[in-house]
Amino acid sequence: MRKLLVSLVIILGAFVSTVHAQLPKVILRDISGKTISTDTLNNGGKPFIIDFFATWCKPCNRELNAIKDDYEDWQKETGVKIFAISIDQGQNINKVKPLVDQNGWEYDVLLDPNSDLRRALGIQMIPYTLICDGKGNIVYKHNGYTDGAESELIDKVRELVK
Repeated sequence: MRKLLVSLVIILGAFVSTVHAQLPKVILRDISGKTISTDTLNNGGKPFIIDFFATWCKPCNRELNAIKDDYEDWQKETGVKIFAISIDQGQNINKVKPLVDQNGWEYDVLLDPNSDLRRALGIQMIPYTLICDGKGNIVYKHNGYTDGAESELIDKVRELVK
């Protein structure tokens, strides 16, 4: 029983420490080619969302399209900003900007073609969503997407701006 309790404490401690971790320093580019260091991502003291996606990932695209419908309202209410990070590689990286334009996504889109940031954060599958508080601390993580999950996402952001 004692070993079980110690194991549980260690696991919970590891979870808590990663949830409040800062973003690692990885150099990415935005879709216009500008270099961005991920440890400097911010939203002027307001929360921001990081959403990992790929052009070929249907749940990713459904999630970003569902958020798009409410994004302007979310920004007015909470000031939240979204960084959509594509993990597309090789030839698919050329499909990112056309997909963004076609869907009318108003997000800051970054490219992670070597999956450097994805690996640094230990992300295995997409879609994968992080919420960072106004100081850049990761306070929420979510893997996968089901219709309506964006409501939980904005609820978590609302808790940060209370």
